[in-house]
Amino acid sequence: MLNEKFNPKDFEDELYEKWEKNGYFKPSMDKTKESFCIMMPPPNVTGKLHMGHALDDTIQDILIRFKRMQGYNTLWLPGSDHSAISTEMKVVQKLKSEGKTKEELGREKFLEEAWEWTRIYGGTIQEQQRKLGCSCDWDRRRFTLDEGLSEAVLEQFVKLYNEGLIYKGTRMVNWCPNCHTAISDAEVEYKEEDSHLWHLRYKVKDEDKYVEVATTRPETMLGDTAVAVHPDDKRYKDLVGKTVIVPIVNREIPVIADEFVEKEFRNSDV
Repeated sequence: MLNEKFNPKDFEDELYEKWEKNGYFKPSMDKTKESFCIMMPPPNVTGKLHMGHALDDTIQDILIRFKRMQGYNTLWLPGSDHSAISTEMKVVQKLKSEGKTKEELGREKFLEEAWEWTRIYGGTIQEQQRKLGCSCDWDRRRFTLDEGLSEAVLEQFVKLYNEGLIYKGTRMVNWCPNCHTAISDAEVEYKEEDSHLWHLRYKVKDEDKYVEVATTRPETMLGDTAVAVHPDDKRYKDLVGKTVIVPIVNREIPVIADEFVEKEFRNSDV
């Protein structure tokens, strides 16, 4: 007799357990068949999954099941990401709620706390993915701090560097004064504030004239490498190609023309 209401809790866990136990998610390892593999973009162990993960995992699961039914030698490789800076922040917040600090704990004790956090939330994430029905080969699951993965990442970066495809250079970064580390753009919270324009005069070399630059960030002046003007701006056409002197540091930089400059910019725009 059928129940009046459809209740997936009555059978889904049992069905998934049967699938996994019988190895239905494992690749066939049949070398005569074409292979198809999806490397799961590893979710961070900073917390639990959200709707974006559910959507992403659903799409991957549809693709892997479709290829599996077509007879491909399929592998959906699951994993999770340590997301070091974000995870550190979460662990620090946890310790703060307990009246502790990472400085008081010391490096070794803090690492123990971080690994415990990873164990709890990494396990929770995998159980959530099982609830979603993700047909991954769980015996092959990887963590981004696994020894093999760390060595593979190091090898690949060295290879890319040696081939001239990546380089180490000086650039502006987001610095967290609390974590004392660089963080990505995705981890920065922006807020709008009323600003103020500072007007700086750059003397044209060997001439009795100046170029006035308006900026909301006067402190960046020391790192200026050029002064850009619009190529169609009649006021500065005769300056393009000449050099000006950066105030305070007395360094010469060129005047260049670039259409990116807003010719009609006025003080009222800020």
